[in-house]
Formats: sequence, C-alpha cells, structure tokens
Amino acid sequence: MPKCFSFAAAYDRWCRFIFSRAGLKSTTTDLGEGTVMHCWVPKTYNPNKPNLLLLHGLGANGMWQWSMFISRFIETFNLYVPDLLFFGESCTTRPERTSSFRLRVLKAQGVRKTKVVGPSYGGFVAYSLAAQFPEMVEKLVLCCAGVCMEEKDIEDGMFQVKSADEAVSLLLPQTPEKMKEMLKVVFYKPVWNVPNCILQDFLDVMCTEYTQEWTGLLNALLKDRKMSNLPKITQPTLIIWGEYDKVFPLELGHRLKRHLDENAQLVVIKDCGHAMTGGEMKEMNKRMKSFLVDRPLSPEKANQTKGQKVH
Repeated sequence: MPKCFSFAAAYDRWCRFIFSRAGLKSTTTDLGEGTVMHCWVPKTYNPNKPNLLLLHGLGANGMWQWSMFISRFIETFNLYVPDLLFFGESCTTRPERTSSFRLRVLKAQGVRKTKVVGPSYGGFVAYSLAAQFPEMVEKLVLCCAGVCMEEKDIEDGMFQVKSADEAVSLLLPQTPEKMKEMLKVVFYKPVWNVPNCILQDFLDVMCTEYTQEWTGLLNALLKDRKMSNLPKITQPTLIIWGEYDKVFPLELGHRLKRHLDENAQLVVIKDCGHAMTGGEMKEMNKRMKSFLVDRPLSPEKANQTKGQKVH
C-alpha cells in the first residue's frame, strides 16, 4: 500500500511557513564549480540590527533546527539560517568541505560582520569560521560542540562508543531501531515512544540522500584530531553544555573553557543531555540572547563610532 501522508514532509512545510511568516525568504546561491548553498535570509534588511548566523547540527537542516527559536530572535537580529553542505538544499561536487562556502553566501547578501551560533556539528563549523575569519565573526555561541575532542579520547573510554565506525553507526541511524538507540543517547530524559512508521518516514525524507557524504564528514571530524592543532580563537565565546551529555561529555566543555581562557564563559544546563527540550531550550535561549545582544554604548563611545558603517 503506497504511503499517502508524510509527517516529515508536513512538518517541513510547516517550518517553511514559520520562517516566511517571520520575515525570512529562501535563497539559493550558486557558488560555481558544482557548489550550491541554500540559506534563509531577511526579506528586508534592517541596518539598525546586528546580524546573526544560525548553523544547525547533524540531525537536521536549518529550518528544523531553528523553527522554535526564530520568533525569539527575529525582532533583535537580521537572521541568516543556511543549510550546511549535504543538508537540506545545499550540496557540492567538489572534494573539499571548506567553511568559506557559508561566508561567501553571507557576503553575497552584503553581510560583512556577524555573530554565530553553532550547536553540535554546527559548532565545529562555527569554530572554524571564527578561526579563519576573525574580522567577520564578532561573537560565538557553541552548544554541546566537542571541538576540543581528540581522536584518542575514543580509545581512552570518554565516549559510549569504542570506535569511529561505531560513532557513525550511532549518529547516522538508517533504521527505526537505530534511531531509537540514538534518541536514548542524545536525550537525558526519556523521550516518548515514537512509532516506527513515523521514524521511518523521517529517515526516508531526511536521511537517505547524502548518507555517504555524512559518513565522510563524521570521519573527517575524528581523524587525527588533536588539541595541539586547535587554534585559539579570540572572539568572546559562550559555551553551553548539557550536564549529562552522552555524545560530547561535559569534560569537553571544561576543556574548551580552559583552552579559550578569559575569552569564554561556560554555562551548564542542569538535568540535560546533548539535545534540549522544553525548559532546557528556554534556558539556552535566555543565555544566548543575553550574551549576543550588545549593551548600549556610553555617549562617549557612541560619538567615537558615529558614522562608521558595518553591514
């Protein structure tokens, strides 16, 4: 019997409606040589607002990751929500996976400076952007992003998995049963018992087209990773971590705080895992907004910066 209704496709349409109603429009930028980047951008740019780039994690595209947050940020920021390569409508035939693709999309929109938020896998991308383009990235929020992990941490028993292949199998589920295993790991509190048909529908819609590319991305994150190779960024950075994160344990948050020293602050969300729900999301939103919103300049400093334009 053919499937006549898709929950995932319906939710995707709902997310598009939310983004459009919030004042964002869908754009696709052809960067040439087989690279296409999709990004939600403001329908009308407001020069009096700061810019905010919202990156997504491994299990979602930009819409699915941020649909519940858009209304909280749209009044304060010019929002830019891209699909990272091999997610949503972004793809490339080129072998390199450079972070500069994302900033080229922003520059095509006239953006010269921005604040960046990156959860989990998106945090790896955000950190790379901050390191490579310090003149463009003003502030950084990293949520449960294990950028300071080392390949040997797996061998040393820091994680539940024992190898890179096991990590790929867990984080890139291809069956409803594997999806349930992943949900038990990413959430601290028990999640509802989702029927297999809905999980399979999600896998069919979201998780089949670029499985090989996703596997390559994960393996590249782990291979030969050492703290000695991690640059020390200088932008003010907010590190948010779940107290009981099983994907990237809290020790990695403390390690990152020590690495960045006075440039970073670490906030631990109590009774929370890698993925956040309900009250944890409200707490994260409050912390992010407090950190990202610039305080008004004093009259003296305002006079000093008067006439300067930053877009």
